[in-house]
Amino acid sequence: MSLFSHIPEAPVDPILGTTLLFNADKDPRKVNLGVGAYRTEEGKPFVLNVIKEAEDEMLKELGSSINKEYSTIDGPAELKTLTQKLVFGECDAMKEGRVASVQALSGTGALRVASEFVKTHMPASMHEIWVSDPTWGNHNTIFAKAGLTVKTYPYYKADTKSLDFDGMMNALKSAPEGAMVLLHACAHNPTGVDPSEEQWKQIAEVMKARKLFPLMDSAYQGYASGSLDKDAFAIRLFLASGFEMMMCQSFAKNLGLYGERIGMLHFVCGSAEAAKAVLSQLKLVIRPMYSSPPKHGAELVMKILSSEARFKAWQEELTGMANRILEVRSLLRKGLEEKGTPGTWSHITDQIGMFSFTGLTAPMCERLIEKHHIYLLKSGRISLAGLNKGNIQYMVDCVDEAVRACS
Repeated sequence: MSLFSHIPEAPVDPILGTTLLFNADKDPRKVNLGVGAYRTEEGKPFVLNVIKEAEDEMLKELGSSINKEYSTIDGPAELKTLTQKLVFGECDAMKEGRVASVQALSGTGALRVASEFVKTHMPASMHEIWVSDPTWGNHNTIFAKAGLTVKTYPYYKADTKSLDFDGMMNALKSAPEGAMVLLHACAHNPTGVDPSEEQWKQIAEVMKARKLFPLMDSAYQGYASGSLDKDAFAIRLFLASGFEMMMCQSFAKNLGLYGERIGMLHFVCGSAEAAKAVLSQLKLVIRPMYSSPPKHGAELVMKILSSEARFKAWQEELTGMANRILEVRSLLRKGLEEKGTPGTWSHITDQIGMFSFTGLTAPMCERLIEKHHIYLLKSGRISLAGLNKGNIQYMVDCVDEAVRACS
């Protein structure tokens, strides 16, 4: 008998559990389309060349300009400036000192710190957060664990495999004044469906009229379209529209720093005085939570963003990564259409980013997993990074078989 005998075993995380099943599978044909991490054409984890160069330089500097002392609670000042400029561009808010920033444990950590801050310091209206249906699997849990009430707005039309813009707008128009709204800045996870620039403008107008507070989640800047500036459009639009806002920024995907847990949380405030106060309170949220952020990932990001040559090299690699995903999308759609697989498949190339919401049903997904050793989420979401020229035809053949068998 144990003191802990009453503890029930928790269910396995659906995304991480998919990878566990994949790792245990001995079939040589197996394909992992669950994990949200970039892969090479050979299916191997990818470390950007610019990261390797920065690591080499850091090793030479270790013990002199780089050490293993604690970081500050909020992270290096240089990191804040560089990451603000990356996502916001040249803006009055930065020049006027109205942006309060802290380093966070990637996007997940940024979201949790933001949620804890809101629960402690912001009015009750902001304790209600509206998120898209569907959204990233961890969003709702993060907010709920911090004590926020999660509501959903329509986002995806399963029948047309496209944005439910009317449903989204109607929900925002009926949301209570002062509520918080989570917005995916680009490459919506899991659907891969983003609003157009004109639709973003309409979203901003409605939120402004309803006094809704934007929380932007930016996990894929540069990775969606290949352009850092284009992928920051929505954030910069809201900034130019005069919103106060929170923005969570991750470098897991666009710099391949998944395991370094490097991200940022930015607050755009109405005044420099407010930003100063917000920063002081963010430190009080962080101190008892994890005390200070890890340094290694922060040093890498600063090495890239502070060097014109490295920044350019990063952009080139990022464009190459984005283009490979676009090519995979094209090959998958072309293969299914040429094979005459029942259904329409144009949505695969209409979507953007790492993921595709394929429209495959749960029985189809189960068949792909159990019969064909293709591991994906039962929602039909796949990570396109797991596909390459070596396995794309196998994927096409298996999807075709599963669709026909389950139709």
